[in-house]
This record gives sequence, structure tokens and C-alpha cells, in this order.
Amino acid sequence: MEIQITTKADSKALADFFIGHITAHPEYISHGEIQMGVGEGEIVDGVLVARPAPDAREKWMKYILMHIEDHSVAEVWKVVSDDGSLQGFCVADIEEDGDVPFGMVCDILVKEEYRGHGAGEALLQTAISWLRSRGVKDIYLESGKNNHSAHRFFEKRGFSHVSEIYKLF
Repeated sequence: MEIQITTKADSKALADFFIGHITAHPEYISHGEIQMGVGEGEIVDGVLVARPAPDAREKWMKYILMHIEDHSVAEVWKVVSDDGSLQGFCVADIEEDGDVPFGMVCDILVKEEYRGHGAGEALLQTAISWLRSRGVKDIYLESGKNNHSAHRFFEKRGFSHVSEIYKLF
């Protein structure tokens, strides 16, 4: 397993992986995906029902390319196996709209068959180290409302639940 910085050449494979995942697992869709138009959501019988937007791939490609191209405030890493196949990826950026700049782990996703083998841990620690190396003290992330396995993963690594996000439908 190796962590590498992604390039534009990786963007299509990342998009295929991401869109395939949110299609199969809509619980991954959070307010971030809904805000950027990659995901859609509606309340049915008091429960959020999320799904990829019809043009999710195009919108996500715009998002990921922006993060790949601007290394001053964003970075995207991939984890690859010994044979070079993609195991997962992580996106982090530095936000300037707070009292002081803060870090965001925007996305972290590992293919199901590689979970539990350290890929997610390695990606998360790479993102945290990158943010810390840029002077960021506060690091946040967000996760889909029903993505409980991710919630447990983050809590085991020191993240605490600090708020709830609400949307007017």
C-alpha cells in the first residue's frame, strides 16, 4: 500500500469510484454533496432519502479537479495497492471563512474490500499531517447522516460530534 498525490490523470478513475460508491451507498451523501449539487435529497416520511444527482459526475469532476490543481489550499491523495490499483482516496482543504483558517477533510473513501487494512487510517493521517504542516489547528469533517460506520471510524481517531446540519426542504 502506498499513498500518492493525485494528478489530473487520476480524476476519471476517482470520479468512477466516487459516483459508483454513492450510487450503491447513498448513505454516504452528506450536506456537502447536496450543497455542491452532486447529491439530491428529500424527506420521505420524516427520513432523508439521498441519491446522486443526474449530473453528479460532471459536478464532482469540477470539484475534484479544483482540489487537484490548487496545492496551496487543497490536496487529494490516493492509496494504491502493490499492483497500482486504486484502493481509496482523500480530499482535504484549508478554509479561510472562519476566525482563523481551519482544515476540512472533505472526502475520504476506501473501497470496501480494502477496509480494515489501514488504507483509511493512512489517508486520514496523511491529510491531518498535511493540514498541520500548514499551521492548521482545527480540523473538521462531515459525514452523511446515516453513514454510521464512518462515524465510528472518525470517533475512534479522536474526532467528536460537534453539530447537526439542517436543510429546509
